[in-house]
Amino acid sequence: MSRARLARHPFLALALLALAALAALALALAVGSIAVPAREVFAALFGDGGGTGAAVVRELRLSRALACFASGGLLALAGTLMQVLLRNPLADPYILGVSGGAAVGALAAVVLGFAAPWMDAAALVGALAAMLAVFGLAHGDGSWTQTRLLLTGVIVAAGCGAAITLMLALAPAAQVRSMLFWLMGDASAANRPWPALVVLAVGLAAALPFGRDLNVLARGQLSAQALGVDTRRLRRGLYVLASLFTAVAVTLVGTVGFVGLVVPHLTRLVLGNDQRVLMPASALAGGALLTVADTLARTVIAPRQLPVGVLTVLIGVPVFLFLLARNARGQTR
Repeated sequence: MSRARLARHPFLALALLALAALAALALALAVGSIAVPAREVFAALFGDGGGTGAAVVRELRLSRALACFASGGLLALAGTLMQVLLRNPLADPYILGVSGGAAVGALAAVVLGFAAPWMDAAALVGALAAMLAVFGLAHGDGSWTQTRLLLTGVIVAAGCGAAITLMLALAPAAQVRSMLFWLMGDASAANRPWPALVVLAVGLAAALPFGRDLNVLARGQLSAQALGVDTRRLRRGLYVLASLFTAVAVTLVGTVGFVGLVVPHLTRLVLGNDQRVLMPASALAGGALLTVADTLARTVIAPRQLPVGVLTVLIGVPVFLFLLARNARGQTR
């Protein structure tokens, strides 16, 4: 099916992405060190199926697959919002230091010996603290530009990176491996996906009504103001939503790169720049991508597992280089 046809029929594109997301979830439930036939997966989800296969699906794989889908959707949606907010196609959810704050909070909980639920809470607190720090410092005396916000985020991210390095240097050797694994993305302990799924659904529902305003804002602040858009309030809302999405995703699966950068690019190339279509499409594509990446991460060298962040980088780097080369060829013609 041609790209032009998908762009002209956005509901068809969204339906295809929804089917792809369901296929990715089904693959995640069926594939692993223990293969589970499709009928057992169906029985485990919708019936009273018993046995080892049903137990593996319900107790191990379902929560992890849903957590990856929610986190991938949140990161892709956050990337879409950040690229509109900063009017920069290279912006991603991690650019403003929110992930660094989450990592500082999570690793501090590990160093102090807190249990997993406290680690999640500490990561969320750290992310929100970084968000408030960036927003407060960038706002300053009332002026609030993309450049000022970006520079403030870079500085906060650098400070968080220094704190992370210090904790890794001071942590006991037994804890360093688990800390590094979490920093590279780890969905093995993601057994509470429902809050993230609720945030994804509610956040998408909250952002969609502003799709027209986002389309105008993408053309420039002056154009948006001339058309009656309250750009100051809209940009604040974008930043808060993108930061919240990033905080929840990082808290759930750790630092996973390139999903929030590459997925909005690809969906924009296929479907155009209408944010009313781009936001749900990015959420579906990001969720499917991270779910497939996590399935590969736990099956490529099973029974050992790879950090899912490594797989997303291995997928994202060649795709991003292809996009850069494609744009360069287009500009030289």
